Amino acid sequence: MREWLGQYKYRGNERYALLLGLMLDRAYLTLKKEKQSTLLSREPSIIHRSWSADLLVPVPVSDSRLMERGFNQAERLADVLSRRRKVQQLPLLIRTHHMGKQSFKSRAERLADMKHAFAENPAVTTQFADLMKREVPLNRPVRIIIVDDIYTTGSTIRACAEIIQQIGSDYGYTIEVYSLTWARS
Repeated sequence: MREWLGQYKYRGNERYALLLGLMLDRAYLTLKKEKQSTLLSREPSIIHRSWSADLLVPVPVSDSRLMERGFNQAERLADVLSRRRKVQQLPLLIRTHHMGKQSFKSRAERLADMKHAFAENPAVTTQFADLMKREVPLNRPVRIIIVDDIYTTGSTIRACAEIIQQIGSDYGYTIEVYSLTWARS
């Protein structure tokens, strides 16, 4: 797994995106099955409805990291998932500043780095609101999945989730945030 992630993320071998994305798709199916089971146990009368995500949000990379790698690895993984599951992907977040590689930092350093690392992407927030009006029934929360390549301390996911919750609140939506990552370190 380390070799594959290294080839994909650090050596720019984008051919791994499909393979890793298909593996992430299996994780999505597991999440969907778990959520469907929970939904049915709470409300057995709604058998005709199934759980699915409303939106995929890839973890953004900084402009300098994008220049260095040539692509956002989380976005490419979300692309595969989006195509396979017909769930729209939207870059709802931006990275506010560049940070050093997180893989070389301690847990405390990672947690400190993630404070204020992300913000709302003003270029797509009205698109988000329009999409949610069209796609999400009024009687349930909006289900958003944050997509990333690797989960280490959870600080990145938590920081992204906080901003997404705030965006939802600003537009009057209740948001359920989930995360899917290809690996856990």
